[in-house]
Amino acid sequence: MASRVLYLLGSAAPPVLDFADVVSRVQADGWSVCVGLTPTAADWLGDQLPALEQQTGHPVRSTPRTPGDNEVWPDADAAIVAPASLNTVNVAALGLTPNFLAGYVAEAIGKQWPLVVMPCVNSAYATHPQFGRSIETLRSAGVRVLFGEGGFQPDPPGQGDRKAYPWALALDAARSLAE
Repeated sequence: MASRVLYLLGSAAPPVLDFADVVSRVQADGWSVCVGLTPTAADWLGDQLPALEQQTGHPVRSTPRTPGDNEVWPDADAAIVAPASLNTVNVAALGLTPNFLAGYVAEAIGKQWPLVVMPCVNSAYATHPQFGRSIETLRSAGVRVLFGEGGFQPDPPGQGDRKAYPWALALDAARSLAE
């Protein structure tokens, strides 16, 4: 049995389509993995959700629990929000909770749980003034944000390669936070 638990939380950006491969990498590193998605990311991965549940041994979550429901995941040693879309970064920084993933981030910040956020935005989105403020807000709240030097570097619109998304950086950051 894995000694560490990682929450892998993704939003609707192309690298989310590679979650099965990322889960395999994380499990090979000795982690138990729980997958959480924004509603749109869950739609994108719709046909893959049963396989992800089988692969992880945990339900894939994209909706909050209802009152009275028991928690179905073990406690996390660290969580990664990646890919984090422009919307996910801004919602998280503003403390809004329109979905399961955003609610988890808000709680993680409040309880100072180990949290890594790695955006996946194009260079046009990265220039939006709210995005820069959101990155700084998350960093000042204690979130390890992997953006810019040593993290995700945006490409011009339409020129990104989802296979080049730097998953290893996020996994290394989570590992260091869990130690």
